Amino acid sequence: MPGNMTLDELSAAVKAGDIDTVLVCGIDMQGRLMGKRFLAPFFVDGGWRETHCCNYLLTVDMEMNTVQGYASSSWQTGYGDYVLRPDMTTLRRIPWLEGTALVLGDTLDHHGHEVPHSPRAILKKQVARARALGFEPMMATELEFYLFENSYADLRDNHCRDLKAVSGYNEDYHIFQTSKEEDVMRAIRNGLYGAGIPIENSKGEADAGQEEINYHYSDALDTADNHVIVKNGVKEIAFAKGKSVTFMAKYDHRRAGSSSHVHQSLWTKDGTPAFYDPKDKYGMSALMKHFVAGQLAYAEEITVFLAPYVNSYKRFSIGMFAPTKAVWSADNRTAGFRVCGVESKAVRVECRIPGSDANPYLACAALLAAGLAGIEAKMELEPELSGDMYSTTGIREIPHNLRDAAALLKGSAMLRGAFGDDVIDHYHHAAQWEISETDRVVTDFELQRLLERA
Repeated sequence: MPGNMTLDELSAAVKAGDIDTVLVCGIDMQGRLMGKRFLAPFFVDGGWRETHCCNYLLTVDMEMNTVQGYASSSWQTGYGDYVLRPDMTTLRRIPWLEGTALVLGDTLDHHGHEVPHSPRAILKKQVARARALGFEPMMATELEFYLFENSYADLRDNHCRDLKAVSGYNEDYHIFQTSKEEDVMRAIRNGLYGAGIPIENSKGEADAGQEEINYHYSDALDTADNHVIVKNGVKEIAFAKGKSVTFMAKYDHRRAGSSSHVHQSLWTKDGTPAFYDPKDKYGMSALMKHFVAGQLAYAEEITVFLAPYVNSYKRFSIGMFAPTKAVWSADNRTAGFRVCGVESKAVRVECRIPGSDANPYLACAALLAAGLAGIEAKMELEPELSGDMYSTTGIREIPHNLRDAAALLKGSAMLRGAFGDDVIDHYHHAAQWEISETDRVVTDFELQRLLERA
């Protein structure tokens, strides 16, 4: 890919004056890039080995508040440092930022051990578990977002009112409408490709101003790395064009939500798809059936990692292509788990529950943990359901809100075994904080509904 670089290539680009800045980025709980901008000569002369960051970066909320109650860091422990060690396999140019390269890093403690609740470490642990069973987890995430005519500065000044989508109507697959948006979307596709992201296509999505960007599947960690770079890049490119985007799961109750469907399969070490069996009706191997059975069995318990905010659950609405039932069906977009690529070596399971607000490391890790639990226990796959899952009653539902999902997370023996008690307690506390903040704040809806009438 054009954007990928070795340290030697970076050094040559620095000497030639092509690159003067290197972004060294860790991943926070929300899936955002957090780090420092290095002077490139310092970076190549040894700064690439490690840097430091405050350990509060894995406890703050979306507003960067110093949330109390975490065991890992607090005022009482003095908010010390973590080590951020660049993973040089992720080094790449960032074409939309002048003279800039970027590298992602792992978050370590002072003993050189990965911090267990850091998102990249959580996913790497589940990947290692899959590899110990002889499999390489392959994944792809589809990112949807809304593109607005407003700049971010205008939205801040107007308190996020008067949002103006770039389209006036549903633009799903609509070529003429998306031609009007090409100044932004073309820059996004080409910019991300230039940054080493294997971009395949973009398209209009299922509402006015809604976009989708697709990039090639890869191993689970590479997919999550690509996801966070795509998300950050889309924001930066839109900003440079004087526009804005949102990856909220549901920015308007009248509009379709934005998803991040996760496609998953396991391959053997020699690169053979382990989910494929030509003798099966849909091409599903026994291994795949165990994997999907595990995801169904633990779907409710892992939902916090797929839908981490109170707003996330407003996306699960009938008739807007977001699922409401955690069941499986072949090529059926009303089910939470859709089997795709039937009767071919590309057969895989698509989890349609995550929104575009999900942290991809946590979502992929939780799905992988549940699937591997199904394989280890040789769980039997429940019968397929067909038809309209929205109108089907008496079947497993996605939790209706973050409060219910957080309680299921806290009590999950499977996730505690896979991630560790400290990790689950950490993310349960994060969910509780999101709930308490939403409970505390008076919303515009309440004012409009109650100010005069109550």
